[in-house]
Amino acid sequence: MSVRAPHLYRSLRCFCLGAFSLLHQELEGGDELPFAFEEHASPGRPALYEYRPLVRSFVEARAERIAQLRDARAALDDLRAETAAQIFARAHAPGKVSADEALVRTVLLPLVTAVAEACAGFDWIDEAYDRAYLELERSLFGSERAYAAVTPLIGMSAAAPVDLGGGIRLRPAASGELASHWPEANGLLPLGFGREPDRLCVLELERTLPAAEPDPPDAQGELADAVTALRLATAGAVAAGPVLFARLDWRPFGIGPVLPIAATQPPGEAARLDQVRGSLAADLRARIAAADDDPELGEALDRWELSLFQGEPFRSEQLRESLGALLGGTDGLWAAAVRAAVLLGETPRDRGDLLARLRALTSGEEVEAAAADILRRALVQALGHGDRAELVATLD
Repeated sequence: MSVRAPHLYRSLRCFCLGAFSLLHQELEGGDELPFAFEEHASPGRPALYEYRPLVRSFVEARAERIAQLRDARAALDDLRAETAAQIFARAHAPGKVSADEALVRTVLLPLVTAVAEACAGFDWIDEAYDRAYLELERSLFGSERAYAAVTPLIGMSAAAPVDLGGGIRLRPAASGELASHWPEANGLLPLGFGREPDRLCVLELERTLPAAEPDPPDAQGELADAVTALRLATAGAVAAGPVLFARLDWRPFGIGPVLPIAATQPPGEAARLDQVRGSLAADLRARIAAADDDPELGEALDRWELSLFQGEPFRSEQLRESLGALLGGTDGLWAAAVRAAVLLGETPRDRGDLLARLRALTSGEEVEAAAADILRRALVQALGHGDRAELVATLD
């Protein structure tokens, strides 16, 4: 086998053998290797079940003892001498830790875990180590990092992947894809995920990073914006999460919460995403970032999205505040309602009907679902225009 760093291959192999010996002794001493019970469900077919050993948690529970092995110290000496290994460790290590701790967390323990998972336990197989080492070496000496974050999606179906731009796409979930990296994932998925028609998709963010890039993308914020865009484009009861699964260089990087407003499913009907509405959602997702430069637009979006989860009278009040922030300016709700009617109506009759439906918003009454949907459409149009102040002037 051809390797780039033979000295690393040898020292890391000795370390893995020492760790396997220690972990095997733990099992012989009475400790048990935990297992996850995984269900592989497909619509219209019987479910298949699989036991997966939770090797990672078993290894991490004994991380301190593994790091004190003599072979671990020798491996750390060789890793410290490799600049690429130090850059890799800084990129993969969570939080601020020492250089040695970063190498232990991001190189030594994941390597032991990868070999043990390939061996389905702690009975050593040379080929399993070789494959795991080659994968590690490709990551260490590569010029780029491959980052990805995946979160379950509920309230939406799609027959094929839909590109939402910015490295984000909605796609059907592959059976067992999360459990292959995170065996404990089944306990973190939404109820019925993988079985119900509106619970078969995931949102995925993929990004290529420079090798020296220390910080991963803000996956929580970017995926939350994608959920907002999907709600605007489809009016569906869409939510993501409750957690996202991140990986770096195809290795588990962490599990984190999805932002609460994106992780909460609003009442309503599920939606189906086709390419047309997918293109609209992609455009909206890119334009939502413009809300950072327009506080009133950001306020309108936040108020509208909060209204999806609230009962009366708070729901109607949020919608009034949203409409006022979007199109009212200093002229108040009546002007905002007239502008919304002009924006969305194609004929005088259409505009009159729209204004009549928005009357509850301006009079302080309880808002009907039709008026709430008019506000959603106005938000879509305002985002699509790009310059909200210019839009208001044009409507006037």
